Amino acid sequence: MKKQARFPGSAFLLALLTTVCLSGCHACQAQQQESGTKDGYTYKSPSSGGTGKVYMGREIAAIMTATGGNWLDRDTRQEEENSTRTIANMNLQPNTVVADIGAGTGFYTFQIAPKVPEGKVYAVEVQDRFIKTLESRREKEGATHVTVVKGDSMQVNLSAGAIDIALMVDVYHELAYPMEILRSIHQALKPDGKLLLLEYKAEDPDVRIRALHKMTKEQIRKELEANGFRLQRQEDFLPIQHFMLFEKVEEAGG
Repeated sequence: MKKQARFPGSAFLLALLTTVCLSGCHACQAQQQESGTKDGYTYKSPSSGGTGKVYMGREIAAIMTATGGNWLDRDTRQEEENSTRTIANMNLQPNTVVADIGAGTGFYTFQIAPKVPEGKVYAVEVQDRFIKTLESRREKEGATHVTVVKGDSMQVNLSAGAIDIALMVDVYHELAYPMEILRSIHQALKPDGKLLLLEYKAEDPDVRIRALHKMTKEQIRKELEANGFRLQRQEDFLPIQHFMLFEKVEEAGG
């Protein structure tokens, strides 16, 4: 009894120290996640139109849902973006294999398809409504060499070494897992494969697009060069978008 009386708070103190230690460990884990040490991303309160998830200093934009399909097929899109000139500068050959990543309603997919009659076009999408639209349009146009592929947030779901060139048009800034998707594309490209990125020009205040849906050349290079790509060519002929062509140079990192 005397022994118990001498240390009346020992059990409480032990419990308190255990709680403090566990709390400290949880705080450390939370701090690790906040600093991105676990997965390469950091997190904050979302901005307007953002996800709160940050990669290399850039907040990832919230994805445009399939309800925005009409905007993708707007009558003014060719004039605004000059997609014809983009495709002409992809240096496509009749047997080129192309992957349109984030194909949407197929605005680029079905302009590219006639250029590669002996090749193939993979229209990669994650949203089911767009998948149905792509499949319906393929049947309607008789584009038998177009294959619709269901991707996901971390994989493009294409075979290794299958494609000559991947195209992402105003898509990259919305990728929830840019590192993982770049790694997946890297794997799907042939050894001399290319990745063409079109993104709205953040440097130009006259481009009336929400800030998180635009990117600077510097930011694009920083992110892609960290993931096994090297800028091969960039052009300024598009009215509102960057045209940046990257080549596969090494094993994609993380």
